[in-house]
Amino acid sequence: MQSKTQNLKSKLVPPPLKPGDLLRVISPSGALREFEAFQKGVEIWRSRGYRVEIFPEIEDKWGYLAGKDEFRREQLATAWQEPECRGVLCTRGGFGSTRILENWTWQNLENSAHPLWLIGFSDITALLWSLYTAGISGVHGSVLTTLACEPDWSIQRLFDCVEGRPLAPLKGCGWGGGVVNGILLPGNLTVATHLLGTPMLPDMDGVVLALEDVTEVPYRIDRMLTQWRMSGVLSKVRGIALGSFSRCEAPANVPSFSVEEVLRDRLGDLGIPIVSNLPFGHEAPNAALPVGVPVQLDADKGILNIL
Repeated sequence: MQSKTQNLKSKLVPPPLKPGDLLRVISPSGALREFEAFQKGVEIWRSRGYRVEIFPEIEDKWGYLAGKDEFRREQLATAWQEPECRGVLCTRGGFGSTRILENWTWQNLENSAHPLWLIGFSDITALLWSLYTAGISGVHGSVLTTLACEPDWSIQRLFDCVEGRPLAPLKGCGWGGGVVNGILLPGNLTVATHLLGTPMLPDMDGVVLALEDVTEVPYRIDRMLTQWRMSGVLSKVRGIALGSFSRCEAPANVPSFSVEEVLRDRLGDLGIPIVSNLPFGHEAPNAALPVGVPVQLDADKGILNIL
């Protein structure tokens, strides 16, 4: 069993949320299309007693983006610098958050007594990882347009995460290789791959990397994981936790590996603990995962445990 924890530093976790707190809704990525699902997600947060404020321009569109970069960047900055705000909820993923990170700095971090919660997944990976590099933990969890599709236990887990309650271990398929402790860094494989070679890529030393994806055919998964291998970044990673790779099948009658075969081929020889089929990703359940906190990955029993 590998249990080294030296040189591992968890990120600053924002204070627990409580009913009555103000949360701001932003669209940092793709244009909002799923209006009914969005309203259901907002109502779930409000039903828990939170004050949820939505920017009037939340339905703006600029091509496939939720407004021009300057506008989406201003939404994030306004929410982040609002003295009363305690958390930022993202409407959806898609694409676009990396664009607003150009020339971006997280404001008021050093002097803030109340760092904010940032909650989202998919394209929001870029914001979560950028915030991680600035020393703040966020939550890789459901955006507002997907929250209502989650099972009750998954919704409760999200609120447990941000309200300061312990999180139950997640069970998947262990590949063997023992037990390892590390700092959890969850994200979408495609978005994370596009951060390689940029200042937004966190230091992977001591990390348990948690990855998921959707609608990427096996050869594209292969291509991305090969880039990770050739970058040398995976040599720093202590363990890998794999969530769902939804709708990642090859087209019918096209010669292909399965996505499971690709994952085994590209990751199985790294010599580190790996657990697959964990219940997080694009199709429910999408179990909330805090970013930058200590975890234990047991690749013999197939368990990811938040410490």
